[in-house]
Amino acid sequence: MASGSQLKALIQSYADGDDDRFLSVAMQVAAHEARLGHGKLATDLRKAIDEAKRQRGTASLVSISQPRGELANLLEVANPTSRLSDMIVEPELAKQLQRVIREQRVAGRILDHGLFPRRKLLLIGPPGTGKTMTASVLAGELGLALLQVRLDGLITRFMGETAAKLRQVFDATHRTRGIYFFDEFDAIGSCRDLTNDVGEIRRVLNSFLLMIEQDRSHSLVVAATNHPDILDRALFRRFDDILHYQLPDARQAAKLLRTRLLSKSAQVRWKMLGEEAHGLSYAEISRAANDVLKDALIEGHGKCRERAIRAMLQERKAIASRLRYEPQ
Repeated sequence: MASGSQLKALIQSYADGDDDRFLSVAMQVAAHEARLGHGKLATDLRKAIDEAKRQRGTASLVSISQPRGELANLLEVANPTSRLSDMIVEPELAKQLQRVIREQRVAGRILDHGLFPRRKLLLIGPPGTGKTMTASVLAGELGLALLQVRLDGLITRFMGETAAKLRQVFDATHRTRGIYFFDEFDAIGSCRDLTNDVGEIRRVLNSFLLMIEQDRSHSLVVAATNHPDILDRALFRRFDDILHYQLPDARQAAKLLRTRLLSKSAQVRWKMLGEEAHGLSYAEISRAANDVLKDALIEGHGKCRERAIRAMLQERKAIASRLRYEPQ
């Protein structure tokens, strides 16, 4: 039977008209019954929940009330509509993402057999390669809210306070199902052996390791970093899947440019432009495409010419090279 706190949460969410929280708590009740061995009841509950979601439609599933109290300083909420088809990624990475989405969509069936769907993901790769967009895509595909953890609200200078706030975030994963996104994860996940580390961050990492290990919610916990080399090795086995992101090759760069500019261009050699974009990230190529579009609008001709696209890509490469330069 549902616990007293779950019953109170069901009644309160019903009274508040918070359908998302009501269904989230109902899923927790179903999972609780499954752990008690009440398989038929758990299955019936999940079927009823799935039917309720189907009748509401996916459009209404993305709504979520703004976090209140302390959580308002810890979580930034968005309701993305991005889809996996919006991303240009390598086939292997696309396969991994499709598997996560597929397992989440039939999570009840997987849980009924004593297994767990993938929901703890570590995203690794250079800046601008699609890690943040992946969190939005997962939210859009699954009809969930994206709740980004605000590091400026999480990390404080007072001993023990950061770990306490981290506990609030993990408690929220049980109350509200969503995509909980830790960007710049190396800020709290750096190796405990680093000589310049301080004791408080080491304690925060220990707390995170314990909390993610014990987490049995239905939310997805997604962490992203540009610096996997400084992550503590104990972190890697806490995640269900590790996704690696890379800079686009010439073919992927050409595809991105063509997708963004095809309707506004004429007689453009996309393959050659893709080769010109070599070394740039997806984000940098997208910015170059946006700049070309803006220039075309300003000049009034409305068409993006190959010469202008090439010049903007070269400008972006010059900017990127200066940013990556490190004086000896």
